[in-house]
Amino acid sequence: MWKYRRKLSWLYWLWMTTRIKHLYLHVPFCRTICYYCDFCHRVYSEDLSQRWLERVREEIENNCFDQYETIYIGGGTPTALSNGQLDSLLSYIDPYTKEVKEYTIEVNPESLDEEKIRIFKKHKIDRISMGIQSSNDKILQSINRRHTFKDVKEKIALLRSYGFDNISGDLMYSLPGQDMKILEQTIDDILSLDLEHISLYSLTVEENSVFGKKGIMSLDEDIEADMYELIERKLTENDYIHYEVSNYAKPGKESKHNLSYWNYEDFLGISLGAASKIGNNRYTNTRDFGRYFSSEDIRDENLYLEKEDLEFEHIMMSLRTIYGLDINAFNKMYDCDLLSKYKEGVNDENIVVENGHLICKNLEILNHILLKFML
Repeated sequence: MWKYRRKLSWLYWLWMTTRIKHLYLHVPFCRTICYYCDFCHRVYSEDLSQRWLERVREEIENNCFDQYETIYIGGGTPTALSNGQLDSLLSYIDPYTKEVKEYTIEVNPESLDEEKIRIFKKHKIDRISMGIQSSNDKILQSINRRHTFKDVKEKIALLRSYGFDNISGDLMYSLPGQDMKILEQTIDDILSLDLEHISLYSLTVEENSVFGKKGIMSLDEDIEADMYELIERKLTENDYIHYEVSNYAKPGKESKHNLSYWNYEDFLGISLGAASKIGNNRYTNTRDFGRYFSSEDIRDENLYLEKEDLEFEHIMMSLRTIYGLDINAFNKMYDCDLLSKYKEGVNDENIVVENGHLICKNLEILNHILLKFML
């Protein structure tokens, strides 16, 4: 019966012609809800998370067919699961990890413990992405984070003691109550952790977040721009490569999984709210727990991308990185001449051609540059 259901999966027929190398799995639970967050999540409960675990196992069995090169477990908060649930979840993925080159899991300091780290090692996870956001404890409290910077330092040290040498930290700016002095101290504190990778996010207030419902706004655009420039200067002065609009890494520690998005490769998303891109097709799973548990069709969005849509999205994603867009590969893939078809964008003073790649030299204003590629 399982084999029969597997063959009837919508993804099976796409898999027959397309090998998918990248897997994302969304854990939709958090122990507490951050005030800025609008991702798909619920406050953790044992009963609901156990039902989800049983359903996600079925989704994995019916939709995973490949050995993946990168796997990313995100959320929500994967470490919000109990130790037993986390071990079970990762065991469901084990059959698809034989060729994995990067295996990432997101963690929060307050829900990470030594037993979970041992579970990571058991299942060959080799990259950690930690939600740090700020080193200022008052700022952390104001966004409803339940950890302190002391907790961050202790958990980083614990991860190091277990041999983890690829740790990424999330940093937020433009937060309420944050000024340049507080931000600079946060950058210095995060630099003291000697992380391999840093992801940078400005506060975007979403309508359905707690901040959105309370009418709280991010900081003035000019202050936000100054903050971005401060972060850029301090991180690059400390030998981090600004390899993508929002990401910095030590040499060789760029996120392989995230680069698959920027290189516009296909990927599979599992669980509530997860997105997939396979060929011309983009899918987004429902955020509704009731539908996820009861329906075989869990897709909220099923979009077929026309050739021009694919071309523009490919350009948009690739120009986010310092490596840019491979012109010959693009021309071959879409049977076109990139430099002539998109000459309005190509002729922008911030766009250059180097070693056969189209590269943006000013990532800070990329959105404005991309408008010319739409003409």
